[in-house]
Amino acid sequence: MRHSFSLVLWSLIALLFVQCAKRGNPTGGPEDETPPVLLRAVPELNAIQFREDRIRLYFDEYVKLNKLKEQLIISPPIDPASYVISPQGTAAKYVQIELMDSLRSNTTYNFNFGQSIVDNNEGNPYPYFRYVFSTGDYVDSLKIRGTIGNAYGREAKNFVSVMLYKVDSTYTDSLIYNRPPDYLSNTLDSLAFFEIGNIRSGRYLLIAQKDIANNYTFNQNNDDIAFVNGFIELPTDSLYHLDLFREQTDFSLGRSFQAGQNRIGLGYYGDPTDLEVVPLNLPDSVQTIQSFDKVKDTLYVWYKNLKEDSLQFDISQDALKDQLTHQIRKAEVDSLTISPNIEGVLHLSDTLRIESSTPILTIDKSQIRILDRDSIPLPFEISLEDPHHVKFDFDILPNDNYRLDVLPGAITDFFNASNDTLQMQFRTLKPADYGSLYLQLVGVPSYPVIIQLTDEKENVIRSLPLSAPQRRVVFSNLQPKKYYVRLIVDKNNNGKWDSGRFLNRLFPEKVYHHEPLIDVRANWELQETFILK
Repeated sequence: MRHSFSLVLWSLIALLFVQCAKRGNPTGGPEDETPPVLLRAVPELNAIQFREDRIRLYFDEYVKLNKLKEQLIISPPIDPASYVISPQGTAAKYVQIELMDSLRSNTTYNFNFGQSIVDNNEGNPYPYFRYVFSTGDYVDSLKIRGTIGNAYGREAKNFVSVMLYKVDSTYTDSLIYNRPPDYLSNTLDSLAFFEIGNIRSGRYLLIAQKDIANNYTFNQNNDDIAFVNGFIELPTDSLYHLDLFREQTDFSLGRSFQAGQNRIGLGYYGDPTDLEVVPLNLPDSVQTIQSFDKVKDTLYVWYKNLKEDSLQFDISQDALKDQLTHQIRKAEVDSLTISPNIEGVLHLSDTLRIESSTPILTIDKSQIRILDRDSIPLPFEISLEDPHHVKFDFDILPNDNYRLDVLPGAITDFFNASNDTLQMQFRTLKPADYGSLYLQLVGVPSYPVIIQLTDEKENVIRSLPLSAPQRRVVFSNLQPKKYYVRLIVDKNNNGKWDSGRFLNRLFPEKVYHHEPLIDVRANWELQETFILK
């Protein structure tokens, strides 16, 4: 009995050693989700009569700085070259701010770190910590709050700067173009909400800006802007809403460049309507033609028979008067190619077009044919929409097959080159392959309006102007997919959405969005009510 007990005991001990000797992965315990804790600040939070050149923030564990450049907001703004914040690229139990330049007198400063202070192990943030101090006798405590929207698109943008400019004897509207604001905040990644704190009482201009260069000044070419009507008085309990928009850029010229062996590109900003570019001092043997690429904001001047090594132009657009000399350089030769705007299927709501790579000079309609499924030629009309696009107009029948023949010599370009044979087959679908949307509008504030169907990325698929109320709006022959609907109040009746302008205190034309994403299916008729709020 005693021998059996000893045997069992030694067996258990041996098993224990075997288990201890086995290799395994430690579980490590639960993940640390506790953010770091601020123990003390030197000088202390909300210090007054601040005269220091160094600030230290002590924490209960090792911390590091994550995306500090994106997250840190200093109000009033300080030149980034005048301070250093550490640690950078390592961890420490404190965050240090070194100030190299003197600060404004009698001013409350707010260092909002966003979520940039995180613990060293798990990256848990010490969220939206603000270090506040005053170089005067007291800490300013007023604040302003509000929301950010989008004047045209559906989604609000993140990391929007919200700015206050003090309105005093030195104030002019041009301040937003050439100096930082008096107070600043940023929505960071919260999208819609903003708050500016530690403000002094007074009258202010309130604007918001998608500040691409992050330099706290407004650049019309790159930045979106929003503003309130008039000035605001602090203190206030009001909530403010700011809708961002991109201003129509003032027209200006960019640089000229050699785009092809016989093509000069002239970049521009803004609306090129009424732009005139006139070549100067050309002999009669030299010919030119112009075309626009509005996607790239470029005017192309094509030329042939030029012997000179430069071209000179007179340029005018509204009040702009300029003269340009371009030195000719070697570049790749442009050659004529033509291509259709469809592949395989011509939808019942579409138009057949072909595009050329070089400007079209003449079209020989007799060398173009459109045939139906029985190879019977169909009557059609053609028109040149611009130097690069040919439009075909013919009766399109559903559930049919077609063939387009563009024979050699049908198209002659500016350089007297003609096309190679283009032959393509395409078909149309049955009406049952499409869906229809019947839209009832409720609460339209005024007419005319523009109703637009967009895809999920807000690219316009259909656009329909309405000059007066209708019982319902019909979109037929829609391809089966998901759509958004928006309504533009076309205040000036020009058939497009018009942006605003800060200097004129002009707001953009109002845009309303139908909130649901509409799922159009084949052989379906959808009834939707669009209530404008």
